[in-house]
Amino acid sequence: MALEVNGKTLETDDNGNLVDPTAWDEDVARALAAADDTMGELTQEHLDVLKYLREEYFDNNNNQPMERQINKDMGKIWGKK
Repeated sequence: MALEVNGKTLETDDNGNLVDPTAWDEDVARALAAADDTMGELTQEHLDVLKYLREEYFDNNNNQPMERQINKDMGKIWGKK
């Protein structure tokens, strides 16, 4: 399966995930969400979480942050709990 974003064709696997994760950007995230019938439109908070999780994963040897750390860090970014 392929996804067309801003004139570029991006390959996805059978689950709809990007084959090349470095091709991700906000426009790709919006296109992936639009292709998923269960997702609505992405808000800025959705994008904040997605960017945070990607950075944490790729910058920390493919380790995912724990939920408590995500909540604390998102609270700092948004200025609220």
